[in-house]
Order: sequence, then C-alpha cells, then structure tokens
Amino acid sequence: MIRQFLVIAAMSVALGAGSASAQATPYTPGSNPAHPYTKKHLYDEEVDPTQLIAAGLKQAKKEHKRVILDFGGDWCGDCQVLDIYFHDPANLPTLEKNFVVVHIYIGHMDKNLDLAEKYGVPVKSGVPALAVLDRNGKVLYSQSTGQFRDMRHMDVQSVTQFLNQWKS
Repeated sequence: MIRQFLVIAAMSVALGAGSASAQATPYTPGSNPAHPYTKKHLYDEEVDPTQLIAAGLKQAKKEHKRVILDFGGDWCGDCQVLDIYFHDPANLPTLEKNFVVVHIYIGHMDKNLDLAEKYGVPVKSGVPALAVLDRNGKVLYSQSTGQFRDMRHMDVQSVTQFLNQWKS
C-alpha cells in the first residue's frame, strides 16, 4: 500500500514538472495564435476598390473622419484578428467615432497592388497592411514594414494605440 502511494506520488510530481516546463515554453512561430478567430468575409473580390475608396472618402468628409485602408484577404488570419481587435469593446467607440474602414482585396498578393503602391503600402512585407487618409484623401500614414502582419500574436492594445495615434 505504501509502495503504491509512493509510485502515485512520484508520477504526480513527474507529470506536474512536465506541465510546468510546458507552460514556460517561449513563443515560436507556428505556435497557437494568441487570439482565436472565425473566418469572416471582409474583402470583396468583385467590387472595384477605387469605388470603395471614393465612397469611404465621401463618408469621411461628410462625417469628419479619417479613412483606414486595410489591404488584405479573407484567407489571412492576421487580417481576421485585426478586424476582431477593431471591433473589441476597447476600440470600437474610437473606431466608429474617428474612422471609416475600407477593406481592399489583394488576392494572394497579386491584386490591386497598384493601389497599395499608390498609398505607399508595401503588401509584400505582409498583411494586413494599413494606410490612414485624411478626409480629402491625403496619406497621413502608410505602414512601411508589415507592422501588423503578425496580428494573431499581438494584443488588442496594439490596435488601441494605433487608433489613438491616428484618430482625427
């Protein structure tokens, strides 16, 4: 009986130590995302993106807001997480009060690249890729190095900081 107890105790300690070391494992690319997501249709492949931008600018001018151009695709997990973070309760009021978001479909890095270039957004550095325009279409910010390409491993505060920095 005592021997059985000691064996069970030893196994418990060994299993506990194993899970402690698993918890201490640092992040490596390919590990589970920090934020799970369900794929949502955000980027319309059929609509002319110049029309989307024109409509966004018209709305921004009328409502005294700025425009966020979000270059990406529905296949992009990081783009999906960015949208979740935009709509997080910590960010949604700032987003709705200050911005009009225009999603621009880039295919699999092979569509509307001329628009990305026009607004100074190098999508080849990764997506989502963002630009912020004033209500007249002037570029205030263009993401230059793929800052949001790893959204799945970033937190909601990174989006909060971005929105607060660029709000009107």
